[in-house]
Amino acid sequence: MLETYRVEVSKDLLVFSAGHFITFAGGICERIHGHNWRAKLMVEGPLDENEYVFDFIALRDDAKAIVDRLDHRMLLPTESDLIHVKQVGKQVECRFEDRFWSFPADECVLLPVPNTTAELIANWFASELVAGWKSKGIVIPPILSVSIEENFGQWATFERRTTLSDLG
Repeated sequence: MLETYRVEVSKDLLVFSAGHFITFAGGICERIHGHNWRAKLMVEGPLDENEYVFDFIALRDDAKAIVDRLDHRMLLPTESDLIHVKQVGKQVECRFEDRFWSFPADECVLLPVPNTTAELIANWFASELVAGWKSKGIVIPPILSVSIEENFGQWATFERRTTLSDLG
């Protein structure tokens, strides 16, 4: 019998307010707007020597550190074919066709994604968690799920499953 366990963290402190705009439908670009985004995390796997799948407090704190980096910022995609983003001195300039925006660099988060959709933010968030865990020598859970709510009741989820070949 294969046993697996799951822990989830969804707390009020995992909320961030941030602006963004996306492109869709072959070249439409939204107006700048913001959300009170919420993150929810789930890890699944076997129990460790402490009888944990993952320590709730560590999961909460690692997620909170990422949320804090996003809070009250403008989220901008650096890998978009349509929105061109570059830092010029203390400003970040963005262009979409004949539209132009300039933001203070310290008020932006440049995300290595093609679009700042909730789906891709969830993927990026999971990657940041995993990178942090690897740098601390923490064993990566077999299944990690990150859900991002961009508006009440509207969630996007990214799930990362580690296979044996991923481990080396």
